[in-house]
Amino acid sequence: MQMLGAVSRKKVKLLLGVGILAGVAIPAASVWAESNSATDANAAGESEFRQAVKFGFSGEAIQGGVMIGDAPAGTRSLTFEGEPIPVDEDGKFIIAFNRDAGQAANLVATLENGETVRKFINIAPRNWKIEHVAINRRATTSSAAFQARRAPELAQINAARRVVSDSKGWKQTFIWPVKGRISGMFGNQRVYNGDPGSYHSGMDIAAPNGTYYVAPADGVVTLAASSPFTLEGNLLMIDHGMGLNSAFLHSSEILVKQGQQVKRGEPIGRVGSTGSATGPHLHWSMKWNQARIDPILLTGPQG
Repeated sequence: MQMLGAVSRKKVKLLLGVGILAGVAIPAASVWAESNSATDANAAGESEFRQAVKFGFSGEAIQGGVMIGDAPAGTRSLTFEGEPIPVDEDGKFIIAFNRDAGQAANLVATLENGETVRKFINIAPRNWKIEHVAINRRATTSSAAFQARRAPELAQINAARRVVSDSKGWKQTFIWPVKGRISGMFGNQRVYNGDPGSYHSGMDIAAPNGTYYVAPADGVVTLAASSPFTLEGNLLMIDHGMGLNSAFLHSSEILVKQGQQVKRGEPIGRVGSTGSATGPHLHWSMKWNQARIDPILLTGPQG
């Protein structure tokens, strides 16, 4: 952590507690804050500083995790790792940590009076399941024919992720789109004869073919594939607002249309095995901007 340049600066450490995931204790993550106020040395400045650093957070500072925050009173703008992020009319915002996020992240609020408040967030690591297999990785996705089919599909996916909606689903408590056996966990990875493959980008939930699945939170449909994609099959994507989106893969049927607003708990599709799938299941993946995140950290275990 960077050393402070002035003795008068105060630090506040907000313990976010210890979480449990898959039976493994997760180290406590912490947030440090500092202010550049020149009046910190006196009582009035100290009071102002203490008010400024009262960020409220829910969620976990952990790889693949999401946090909802309350910005300091009088925040004019907010940046996370140097990138601007929006703050809603209630002063709330969202940040998330990629599966391979580093040990720390930097959050900076600029107040109306020009002062800045910085928060240094220590990110807890995860013990990902890495499987080493003594076989060569299949090269089916590197052929020219595959790439020719894949390019327009990726263009649609990227366009869907660029959609900015005013949905408030990101503020809600997420629910499971369907319940069943977890057949694939987020973050798992195979290494083929020393050659790392891509990690699993979502959570797989096994369910009978044709089972309805529902929207985990409010949102706007940004992509409803009219025909199966090569890998994802019948692909459905929903924007929950503030850069947070969900993708649902391998559907046997999509029940909603692009541009449609959906409500949490509303049926939006049916489980299937279209695309690259060995059996009927729902692959649910989530992203916040460029960060891939773990859906189970938003829903908690199945009830």
